[in-house]
This record gives sequence, structure tokens and C-alpha cells, in this order.
Amino acid sequence: MIQVKELSKYFGKKPVIQDVSVDVAPGKITSFIGPNGAGKSTLLSMVSRLLNADTGEVLLDKSDVRRWKSDDFAKRVSILKQSNYMNVRLTIRELVSFGRFPYSKGNLKHEDELKVDEAIQYMNLEDIQHNYLDELSGGQRQRAFIAMVIAQDTDYILLDEPLNNLDMKHSVQIMKILRKLVDELGKTVVIVLHDINFASVYSDHIVALKNGRVVKNGPTNDIINSDALKEIYDMDIPVQEQNGCRICVYFNS
Repeated sequence: MIQVKELSKYFGKKPVIQDVSVDVAPGKITSFIGPNGAGKSTLLSMVSRLLNADTGEVLLDKSDVRRWKSDDFAKRVSILKQSNYMNVRLTIRELVSFGRFPYSKGNLKHEDELKVDEAIQYMNLEDIQHNYLDELSGGQRQRAFIAMVIAQDTDYILLDEPLNNLDMKHSVQIMKILRKLVDELGKTVVIVLHDINFASVYSDHIVALKNGRVVKNGPTNDIINSDALKEIYDMDIPVQEQNGCRICVYFNS
């Protein structure tokens, strides 16, 4: 389990995360939602050790993540950042192979190649695995980066707005794949999402942030209701049931 305890982060004198405590349950999809500037990406960056907290701690299996050796941590937790620009010309297969670095140190063994094959298959990239990243569509490129994370074979997968700049079709594909990773492979996924309907349909648990604080935290159906959403977004958002899913009609509120 990942436990966040009384975490705070300041940029200069401005508090971005204030006294946040959250438990991430294993084998679930947990979504961080909230308005722009709520602190979602900053919180995720501290959980993944990309940013140091000013106060508080993040525990992985009850041990402070700052005490973990980098290689050991990278075998348990992977992170896909919001910006994935790479100033190197790589094929999909070469990119996915980077996911094996904590194990192979760049010298891929047979087991590593198998993990790369599995990840490429999982993301349906076999036919284009030797294409260069700069030849791909946005959706293909995002699938390639997620394949790299899958190849890393960690228990915890952290994703910062992976649906950014994707059309509806590719967004749905990505979310279905993340759901499969949890349901079929037992992974734990933590994801920052802007679209609350994707959070509603695919998440098991939602953490809502506002002004750097947790304002709602619980099972998805406890959060996706008009009263809770008004507190989070300061909007009247009707919620409708459709095919067993709660859909937020925010575009007409």
C-alpha cells in the first residue's frame, strides 16, 4: 500500500499541497480530480519521488519512499509524466525497452525481451513496433509510452493526465487498457484526470483536491453526485445514470 501522510509542498511562499493524507488501496484505479491548480500533478510527483515534500511523508509498504534505493523503488513504482518529449529518435520497441532499465541496466536479457514483447502486445503495437516515435499519431505515441511503463512491470503505475491531447476514441482505448491492467494483472493505477466522466466510469476510488487540500476522498459513487461535485468545482453538475454508469452533464450547467 502507498500511504500519504500530512504532505505539504510550497513553491516559494505559495502552498501548493497542504497537509494531504491519502491511502492508495492496492489492486484499484484511484483517480485524482479537481479544478486547475488544485495540486493533483504536484501530489502525484511527490508520491513518485520526482518532487520532494516540504513536510510529511510518503510510505510504500510502511517505509518512507526517500529511504528506498532508486532501483528497488523503480521495480515497484513507475511514473508516466504529463510531458513525454524526448530529444532522441527512437522506435517504439527501443522506447519500450527503456522500461526494463531497472533490471537490465541497458543490457537486455531474454527475460527482458519477453517483457518488452508482452507490453507491445498488450498495447496492440506489434505491427508498428519498429516505427519511429516522430512518425506516430498522438494516440499511438501515448500507447507506446504506456507500453514502456507496462514493461517496467511495477505493482504501482502512476499516470499524470495520460489523456491530454487525445481524441475520444484513443482516450477510451487508454482507459480500457488501464482497467485491464488492474483487473487482469492486479496492478494498482493512480491517475490524474481532468474529465470527471472518465474518472466516474473507470475508477474504483476518487481523491478530489481543491486549493491544495483533499476535499473529498472515497469510493467513486460517493464522489460522483451533485452535492460533492458542487463542493469540488463550484458548479451545479447534474448526474445521470446510463448503462450502470454515472455521467456528469457539466457542459450544460
